[in-house]
Amino acid sequence: MDVIKIQEQIDENRKSVASDSYDIAIRQLYDMAVEKMIDIAPDYQRHFVWDEARQSQLIESIMLGIPVPSLFMATNKDSSWEVIDGLQRLTTIINYIGTEEIIKKTNPKCKKLKITGLEKLTAINGLVFEQLPKSLQMMFMTRPIRVTVLNDRSDFEVRYDLFERLNTGGVILHPQEIRNCVFAGRFNDFIRELAKYSAFRSVVKNTPKQELTGNYEELVLKFFAYYQDRNLFVHAVKEFLNEYMEKKTRNFDDGNELESIFKKTFDYLNEALPEGIVRKNRKNATPLILFEAITIGTANCIFESIDIDNNKLRNILDDEELKKLTTGATNSRARLNSRIDYVKENVRV
Repeated sequence: MDVIKIQEQIDENRKSVASDSYDIAIRQLYDMAVEKMIDIAPDYQRHFVWDEARQSQLIESIMLGIPVPSLFMATNKDSSWEVIDGLQRLTTIINYIGTEEIIKKTNPKCKKLKITGLEKLTAINGLVFEQLPKSLQMMFMTRPIRVTVLNDRSDFEVRYDLFERLNTGGVILHPQEIRNCVFAGRFNDFIRELAKYSAFRSVVKNTPKQELTGNYEELVLKFFAYYQDRNLFVHAVKEFLNEYMEKKTRNFDDGNELESIFKKTFDYLNEALPEGIVRKNRKNATPLILFEAITIGTANCIFESIDIDNNKLRNILDDEELKKLTTGATNSRARLNSRIDYVKENVRV
């Protein structure tokens, strides 16, 4: 065992996390959520998966004084908090003590919690919060929950890592869902708006599951990242996209230029490829690597005023050489540039 190497890797990868911890009464947490001082991000509200029995178990644990895992939050620029880990727990508390109106505002899919299935506090099975004796309501409201808050001195990379590692709500968040929370701002809004563009939606064929997890937004992000920065790509796609999005979040001043090339590219592809970016044997899904090659190759032609032969563009979707460049070990800068350049050179008039 190489102890020195292990320590070197620990030191190299250790993150400096600026955080504060608080013990906050349930009543205060509820009020902060209602007043939007705590943001339960809409991008993953739909991932609330606990049924009434699981929610009831949390309420029982709080009443019995059994330790509940900490909630993790991140501080936004306006000093509000955003939930990193604890969506299920915080939503359960709101479902229990909130009014129907407040519950629907927080998450339209949720409803007032009626306690069910408890084996210890059987006397409260079938009851909603308002039916408890006032003394028990007061006791519940004043119970403390530990909250750890990542403050605004922590960088984007740290925030992304924490979202990815800490989210334990019974579902796995897609990388783009995490980016929508971590990199909130003008560029993120820009991406999400262009992901709705009709020509883009017509050209890209996604499965229903991909659509739910932010895949359209990630494809827009990939288009811009590879269009502008593909020579910075090394190997890891997720880290490359994160770095590009962080850069754009900090400085986004070329929106008009990016919107123009995006719409010109997908307007053109929508006309030239009526069935979308698909291969003959799989017309219901767009392969991600084929998407990169076709869209960036086309965008480069448009930017450089190179005339495109539509027949060549349609035929290249099933081109054997392009298949070789878009299968196997594809995550290298050389392979990325090779497939994009291959499209660009072989669709010109």
